[in-house]
Amino acid sequence: MTTMMNLPDPATLEQARQQHIGRLLHRAARAYNVLALDRLHAHGHTQLSLAHTNLLPHLDTQGTRIVTLAERAGMTKQAAGQLVAELEAEGYVERHPDPEDRRATRVQFTQKGWRYLLDAQQVKRTIEDDYRTQLGDPLWTHLNTALHTLLREHTPPAESTT
Repeated sequence: MTTMMNLPDPATLEQARQQHIGRLLHRAARAYNVLALDRLHAHGHTQLSLAHTNLLPHLDTQGTRIVTLAERAGMTKQAAGQLVAELEAEGYVERHPDPEDRRATRVQFTQKGWRYLLDAQQVKRTIEDDYRTQLGDPLWTHLNTALHTLLREHTPPAESTT
């Protein structure tokens, strides 16, 4: 026997779905990523997409296995492998046998990849300076402190170093 449950008004439910801290954090992160990508394109990295720039922060400067990249980025090994292949075709990364396990592949930055890293650092500093100007120093400091506190309290240990 099926019981009828009282369903909320669809408009009220939709507003609740859209207006919460998780959605705000997601939208702010997306806006930051789009802005950063636009600025990276202005630096000449026009081949990069949001998918690429969401994977690259998980690549250690000394190289990282594809399976580790996938885990860190929250995607399948196949998806990470496809993005690595695209980045390799554009000259940002190269694959080498992992010295610790010859069956595994380690992805490393090329010279062009290192140029991207330097440009990305400049872009991040510029965006942070813009945000600090918009918010003012006290609010900027409070925002950073609050985000660090949330991450410290709610990030699994395996993710806290990425």
